Amino acid sequence: MSDAPTTDARKSAPAALRNRAPILDALRSRLPETGTVLEVASGTGEHIVHFARALPRLTFRPSDPDPENRASIAAWIAAEKPANVKPPVDLDVCASKWPVATADAILCANMIHIAPWRAAEGLIAGAARTLFPGGILHIYGPFMREGRHTAPSNAEFDASLKARNAEWGVRDLDAVEALARRAGFGAPDVVAQPANNLSVFFRLG
Repeated sequence: MSDAPTTDARKSAPAALRNRAPILDALRSRLPETGTVLEVASGTGEHIVHFARALPRLTFRPSDPDPENRASIAAWIAAEKPANVKPPVDLDVCASKWPVATADAILCANMIHIAPWRAAEGLIAGAARTLFPGGILHIYGPFMREGRHTAPSNAEFDASLKARNAEWGVRDLDAVEALARRAGFGAPDVVAQPANNLSVFFRLG
C-alpha cells in the first residue's frame, strides 16, 4: 500500500501507518484462518486494507459512524482493490442492534479512549451479540494497568484527552476486562505493542 499523500476522498493517519505492521503481527496467530472479520470504528480505512492484503482467506467488513470516514474507507478499497473487503457500513457502537449480524472476529483500534465509557460498554455488548462462540474481540490502544499509567507519555496523552472532553481518557485494562467477563468473554491475551500500546484479545465463551 502506498504511503504517498492522497488527493481523493482517502484520508491518511500517521498513527495508522506506524502501527499497522505490529498490529498485524499480533493478529496473524490469533485470528481464524477463514471467516468474517468486522472492524468497528475503521477510521481512515488504512488498517483494514493492509490487513486484508496480508490475510486473503478472511473476509473483512469495515464500519464507521462518520460519513467522511466511510467515504475514505470506500476510496481506499477502490484504490487498493482488495478482493476480500466489503463496502463500509454505518455502525453506531452503542446501538442495541448492529448492521452486521454475525462475525468470527471483531477488531477495534484506538476507539475506546477517544469516546465516552459507554462506547466501551457498547463495543463489548455488541461483540458478545455478534461473535460466534469462540470468536475473538481485539482492542488496540493505550491502557492503564492496575490503576496506573504504563508510561509518562500515556499519562500526558490521558490528560490531553480529558482536556478535550471530560468523558474521554485512557481506560484501565482491569475495568475493560471486568466488562468483558460479565459479557461472557474469557481472560485477555495481552500483547505489548510499540509506543506503550497494547493489543488485547478476548475470546467469547
